[in-house]
Parts: sequence; structure tokens; C-alpha cells
Amino acid sequence: MKEIYFNRFYKSFNIFSIILILISIAFLITKGLNFGVDFKGGALIEIRSADKNISISNIRDVFNKMNLKGVSVKSFGNETDFIVKFQSDNLNNKTFIKEIKDSVSKSFGNSIDFRRVENVGPKVSSELLRSGIIAICLSLFAMMVYIWVRFEWQFSIGAIYAIFHDVIITLGIFSLLSLEINLSIVAAVLTIVGYSMNDTVVIYDRVRENLKRFNDIKIFDLTNLSINETLSRTIITSVTTLLALLSIFLFGGEILKGFSLAMILGVIFGTYSSIYIACPVLVKLNVTQKTIIKEEK
Repeated sequence: MKEIYFNRFYKSFNIFSIILILISIAFLITKGLNFGVDFKGGALIEIRSADKNISISNIRDVFNKMNLKGVSVKSFGNETDFIVKFQSDNLNNKTFIKEIKDSVSKSFGNSIDFRRVENVGPKVSSELLRSGIIAICLSLFAMMVYIWVRFEWQFSIGAIYAIFHDVIITLGIFSLLSLEINLSIVAAVLTIVGYSMNDTVVIYDRVRENLKRFNDIKIFDLTNLSINETLSRTIITSVTTLLALLSIFLFGGEILKGFSLAMILGVIFGTYSSIYIACPVLVKLNVTQKTIIKEEK
């Protein structure tokens, strides 16, 4: 297989990535994330209508008459399925949801089927948000320690930078598109961290081996050699993973769309960052064979 000169584009793609990170951070600061019921607190009701003439506006009008806060109604899957989200101070009242169901049934008759009801109080939601942030931070710290022990400190900086790049840009896209952030997205982010690290470690392993084998090749060319030697593995892993995720995104239903989209973005950016983020850091820090030998001693 003919060698591909990835190193020719290190500088260009690094500038591109920095721009994407800055844009993502700007969106996260100015627009923020669209937290779902899991993190904001409130209720989520999934309903199915037997009457195809019932529209989103009809359902919204009924819920707005109940003096609820932040009522949001969206089509869910097909044209007869809907997701209703709202906030209220009476969520802890056991009869409150029943009263809502009775009111909706009274308005639409027996054509409405309540398929799912989720109720999360503000205290629980704040704890979930805090736990989610802690989980992501701890995973990043654990990955940094692992790379530091497994390789050298220069490698750990490159790996953490690559993970930071993947997570921030993925969250930036979710902020830009106002996609909902719930517990499944936190799970997806943690999976992205693991996937990105795995891809980076494979290339780093080969870089380390080649550093010991070749004395006369500079790190700029040696990283390119290592990427090419692991390229078939990277392509096979990424493509097969993406095929599975695309199937989930297209046919897995509305509930799995956010999770699968986050994973798709994570796989794409994770593959890209292992080549154009993690490796250029080694070049910038001028890692040499002497660095490896010194650390091993």
C-alpha cells in the first residue's frame, strides 16, 4: 500500500481544529446546552393518538390550559406519536400526573394512549447533572494517568488534548443544533472518551516501537510512518462501528437518535484526532528516542 503523507497537513488541520474548538466553546458559553428532563427536572409524557387529525398544536393548546411551565410538544417517530415535556411545582403530588392524563383524555376522548411517563424532581435532576460532570472529569483524569504510566508525559498531553477536542466539538454541535442533553448523551460522551483513547493508544504504541527501531528518522516523519502502519486497523474499526451506529440512528427510533448521533460524531472526530491532534503534539514536543530511553531508566 502506498504511503499517505498525513504529516503534510498537520499544521492546516491543527488550525482548523483550534477554530472548531473556539467556535464550540463560544456556543457552549453563549447558547448553552439544551438539558432534558433528566437534568432540569420536570415531566415527560409519550402519547400516541389513534386519530391522525390530532396535531402538535392541538396537544400544545390542551397542555397550555393547565398552567404548566415550558411546555414542549414534538412529533416522535411517526405522525401519531408525540413527546410532551413540561415543568411544574406540583410534580411531587402523586395525583398531579393522573389529573393531567384525565384532562387530556377528556379533551381528546379515548383516542389518546399514554405510553410512557417520566417524572424527575429538581433535586434529583441537579444531582444527576453533578454526577454526570464528575463522571466525565474522572474518566478524563483516569485516562491521563493511564497514558502517563503506559507511555511518557508527552504522550499523555497529546491523548488528553485529542479527547478534549472530541468532547468539546461534539457538545458544541449539540449546542448549535439545540439537541437535548440527557443521561444517554452522558453515556455517549463517556464512550467517546474510551473510543478516542483506544484509537490514539494504537497509534502511540506503534510510534513508541518505531522510536526504538529507527535512530535516523525524525518524529515528524516517524509519526506519519506509524499512522500508515496502523491505518488499515483504524479504517476497519471506524467503518464497522459507524455502520452499526448509522443503523441505530436510522432505524432505532427517536429515543436512540441523540445517543447514536453523539456516538457517530465521536467516532468521526476520534479517528480524526488520533491522526491530526495526538500525533502533531508529539512533533511539537519534539519526542525522540532519547526521551523514551530516559523515561524507561
